[in-house]
Amino acid sequence: MNSTETTDRFQHADTAVVPALSRYWETVGRAVRAMHEHRSLPGDFTPGAELPPLDDAVLRYLEASEAAVVRLSDYRGTRMRLLDLRRNPGTRTTKTFGSLVMVARAVAYIRRTGEPVTLLTPSSGNKATALRDAVLRAHRAGLADRDQLRIVSVVPERSRVKLWDSPLSSDPELRRRNPVVTYPGPDPAGVKELARSYYDENADMLRTRYGSALWYTLDIANYQAADTVRALMEEELLPPPPAGGRLHAHAVSSAFGLLGHHYGMSFTGGGQERVSPRYFLVQHLNTPDMVLDLLHGDPSHDRMPRYTLEASTGLYHQSTDPHFPRTTHHPDEVIDPTFYTRTPMTSQVMTPLIRANGGGGVVVSLHECLTRYPQIREMLRPAGVELPHDPRMLREWSLVMVFTGVMEAVDRGLLTEPEVLVHGSGSYADTDFSPISPQRLHRAEHPAELHPVVTRAMGPASSHRGRRP
Repeated sequence: MNSTETTDRFQHADTAVVPALSRYWETVGRAVRAMHEHRSLPGDFTPGAELPPLDDAVLRYLEASEAAVVRLSDYRGTRMRLLDLRRNPGTRTTKTFGSLVMVARAVAYIRRTGEPVTLLTPSSGNKATALRDAVLRAHRAGLADRDQLRIVSVVPERSRVKLWDSPLSSDPELRRRNPVVTYPGPDPAGVKELARSYYDENADMLRTRYGSALWYTLDIANYQAADTVRALMEEELLPPPPAGGRLHAHAVSSAFGLLGHHYGMSFTGGGQERVSPRYFLVQHLNTPDMVLDLLHGDPSHDRMPRYTLEASTGLYHQSTDPHFPRTTHHPDEVIDPTFYTRTPMTSQVMTPLIRANGGGGVVVSLHECLTRYPQIREMLRPAGVELPHDPRMLREWSLVMVFTGVMEAVDRGLLTEPEVLVHGSGSYADTDFSPISPQRLHRAEHPAELHPVVTRAMGPASSHRGRRP
């Protein structure tokens, strides 16, 4: 953390913008080392917990980790603040933070051992984009070359429109080294099983044959350490929580970000004297599992309220459970394919936290999001967040979902805390990026179909070795 003089310049301001990872690099390093000692997947390869020193090249690399805390207008007497974690123009999502730290660990390993690293990541879309952006940034900063550091991404077919184009897909050699594979199976979460099965069957053989370690990246520890910056920013840039509590609201699939914030509390100066944070989960109807578990101790969709079609409007309605939308286009609708995880293991941690410390959760519908959209757009504009005037241009709905959930919860009396810190985890529109051309994507439903893509990526070094993109 910087000097007291620098801290005082930011503290408690209506808007504070910081280079989050470089500002808290030493503390993030401690968090990585502590998480590495208690890894959830101890048998897999990892590059270790070491981070490279904060030299000029690493500082350039970390420029994408800018974050902000912004005071917004109140909503019906509730003080609203935004923790803006989507300021990297190369991703517009909070996945930037975990991705930059993970790739930095890979860089430190490559420097230490000389062995190349190939990341293998299943993703609903945003994680793949962020890791690819971090790999490209490492190349451009001179931290590793294209033959030392690579990534293979596996995403559901329905997320194809969310994949950001970049030199990793437009340059033929980089495209070979860093392929994106779409999975056409009926369950989008099948990308995890596909990538996991492939890793288990082939990682050792690939390392022997091609001299590159394969790193399966889907481990909560890889994200929690980076998300400690959320708690560090809160401690430095916000006043203490009010007597009635500060609620942390987040649109979630597995709530990795909130668990990272909770983990980060142990690295703040307040220690045990800090007020325990209250968390509020926002989900959509297709995967409301964490909210169901919180409400009923059971993520089964049988616990959802029954919706009735109203013929005169063509909309479905329910009035029995205020935690679920009163009105929806369909009871099983998908607002955003980012939220695809069913029965996440993280509920086993998040549900007890909320029950012990306070908080809650709601499920929102697209109909509610569209109804609130103009109001949310105007609320966010002073924070420098420009949502498109036409919601049909939006490709990442996390930010709109969480604000819709908070407002609905206030209106229904489900949220009574005097202050809400909204974790702005993602928002981007058609105008922010170009999708990867379908001709530049691969397709695999089984490990055998994934194998030739991976072996091409890990194959012999090209004549371009050392050239920066």
